[in-house]
Amino acid sequence: MQPTPRPFLCAALLAPLLAPLLAPLLGGQERATPPGAAPLDPVPFQAVSLADPFWDPLLETSRRVTVAACLARCDQTGRVRNFGVAAGLVEGRHEGLLFNDSDLYKVLEGVAKTLVLHPDPALEARADRIIEWIAAAQGEDGYLNTYWTLVEPERRWVNLAHGHELYCGGHLIEAAIAYQRATGKRTLLEVAQRFADHVDARFGEGQGQRLASSGHQEIELALLALAEHVGEPRYRALAEFFLRMRGDQRRDTLFGAYCQDERSVLDQREATGHAVRATYQYCAMADVARLTGDPAWEVALRALWRDVTERKMYVTGGIGNSAHNEGFTRPYDLPNDSAYCETCASVGMALWAHRMLLLTGEAAFADVLELELYNNVLAGVSLTGDRFFYVNPLAADGEHARVPWFDCSCCPTNIVRTLPGLGGQVYARRGDQLFVALYVGGAARVELAGGSVSVSQRTSYPWQGRVELTLGAQEAGPLTLRLRWPAWCAGLPRLEVDGRARPGAVQAAAPGSWIDVPLAGGVEHRLVLELPLTPRRVRADPRVLANRGRVALARGPLVYCLEGVDHGGGVSDLFLPPEAELESRFERELLGGVTVLTAPGARLLESDGERVVRERALRFVPYHRWANRGATPMAVWVPEDAALARLEDEPSAVERPLSVEGDGLRISVSHCWGSDTPAALNDGLVPSSSGDHSIPRHTFWDHRGTREWLQYASAKPRSLERAGVYWFDDTGRGSCRVPASWHLSWRDGDSWRPVELVQGTYGVEPDGFQSVRFEPVVTDALRLEVQLREGYSAGVLEWTVGGER
Repeated sequence: MQPTPRPFLCAALLAPLLAPLLAPLLGGQERATPPGAAPLDPVPFQAVSLADPFWDPLLETSRRVTVAACLARCDQTGRVRNFGVAAGLVEGRHEGLLFNDSDLYKVLEGVAKTLVLHPDPALEARADRIIEWIAAAQGEDGYLNTYWTLVEPERRWVNLAHGHELYCGGHLIEAAIAYQRATGKRTLLEVAQRFADHVDARFGEGQGQRLASSGHQEIELALLALAEHVGEPRYRALAEFFLRMRGDQRRDTLFGAYCQDERSVLDQREATGHAVRATYQYCAMADVARLTGDPAWEVALRALWRDVTERKMYVTGGIGNSAHNEGFTRPYDLPNDSAYCETCASVGMALWAHRMLLLTGEAAFADVLELELYNNVLAGVSLTGDRFFYVNPLAADGEHARVPWFDCSCCPTNIVRTLPGLGGQVYARRGDQLFVALYVGGAARVELAGGSVSVSQRTSYPWQGRVELTLGAQEAGPLTLRLRWPAWCAGLPRLEVDGRARPGAVQAAAPGSWIDVPLAGGVEHRLVLELPLTPRRVRADPRVLANRGRVALARGPLVYCLEGVDHGGGVSDLFLPPEAELESRFERELLGGVTVLTAPGARLLESDGERVVRERALRFVPYHRWANRGATPMAVWVPEDAALARLEDEPSAVERPLSVEGDGLRISVSHCWGSDTPAALNDGLVPSSSGDHSIPRHTFWDHRGTREWLQYASAKPRSLERAGVYWFDDTGRGSCRVPASWHLSWRDGDSWRPVELVQGTYGVEPDGFQSVRFEPVVTDALRLEVQLREGYSAGVLEWTVGGER
């Protein structure tokens, strides 16, 4: 009997969603997998066929529409033609961004995986023609990058921080492996190996080689995959070299925390900087840990995993909360409307979770893999398959919509390679054990220690919790089938094996672990697993200030949201009382067929100048399908009472603690740019300068030359007599400048009165707090009113207020 896992506190949520997600992981602050718990072997995508009512329509749309759309855009934007130009096959010059090669490589990887699911001679022929151009563009020395070949050939390998040569090469390698596995053709693989050999000759610790690392991680995990695929240990050594070079003081220049390059990877314990770079690095670290067995890698990885999943991950699986660095800030800083949650970062998080599953064999990592795939990843693409999200907020005012393409189109091309590769994440194996990590319909043949077994699943998951499995073990000896008991499933699953209930197997397990089913070899077995799917409330860790007094809803692996299209246009004025009963029903004609959640809620209205509450039925849809009926207001986290509901024409507000005394206050603003947040005003982060882009900020962009205001309001009156403001000014980079003027007013009953200064002036200088003292006032609200300079916007990095020192 396993011990009951301890509750898991994710930054985005409390135990009801994923608890006890990390219980098997967190027995100590730093430890590796117990001795004897060998890593798992993956069952690759080409060994798994899919036939699933949830995924089939999405994969068919990906095949017919998304792949075609991405190939067309690569043609239209010069991404394909660049290779023809570099090869001298066509005339012209390089088009687009310097890392655009990587997008074409990712699309080719998606094509390869699509061909496994659905052979298509025309699509394969089209890919072959592109590969011919790629091969022709490669230099005699193995170098391949169209930008640096055509635009700045004399600067090859000079700008490793931002040049993306290694990054593009990594995606070339991944595409080449996938294409050879799918088609058996080796042309692209040979190109990739020549490139890897070129890199191996130039970088390393040998005589005449260069000590270096990559500005954008990707080459590392690709080289490790190449080493396994072709059986060449040099590539593994090169990948480990690039990892160990991060933070190495022998290098001329380190790239800093943005690139996870401030210290050795084995000493890293907190996720910093760009979220996609980070997850790609962690993927490579997990692969090294699995291949070498060195526990130091796993110790670092577990600490990083805890930091991300317990303190920096959204309930949807999104990571990278901030737009300013496309990545991480401080723990529990998880605003909803300005959440960045790049689609690529969720792809990276899914890749990392899968690798941690393979490294440790622990079901908790598959829970996060599932969370990513069914929520943030799927949200990145429309149901039509031809429109995409780059950013995935958890609240929206009705302006956020998917678009057909981006200048930087890393996200669409990541989607196109991720979805058809789903089969490679369903199963894993170790000795005579077969692990079922994801409940997805289809079939596979897997080699275990005792022989070959076939496995198939039939299910309507995640709409229903029933999974029927058939295991053909006629050619195998005794084995153990390990079925994942998802951490979100608090109720007891029902397990039936060959027509007989097996409650003992369930009772020996726990949520977030495996249900072990020993099976005899030489026969076929039929199993039925039923997971109870009960709608549930999720409450955030109280340190996530944006979600205090709010609740999210989930059912199975799916997180839900409110959309304005279902509620008369808006959602900010809605709330869900704690006692409201949740119900679910399947609506076949809605959004391709979804289970919706309904509950008796309420709406805040204004009538004759007074606020009133009226009953209003609430309807929640899966988060990953929002904005498929047009741009509409949306909210994942919903107030539980009227106090946090907001009339549609009211300014946005967030709950923050007061910086001095620590009581709660409400921050209101006249306007805030979508990628910024009012929460930055009082987050306690002291800027290094007015141009500090490393911390969150509030700006009035895109308002210029207007009068604006910021307001702090407390639950009860308090004595105040001082304030300081630190202006945001991005001269040389943007259009925010210190303002023309500002002043403070305090609320006296129903009117506003200016404070009387006794020390300091209303300064508009950059790079420091502009502080004033005034005659003490007793008030429940203080307002900072600001006049923007003509033609310019303005912003604030920090605004402090307080009483007598």
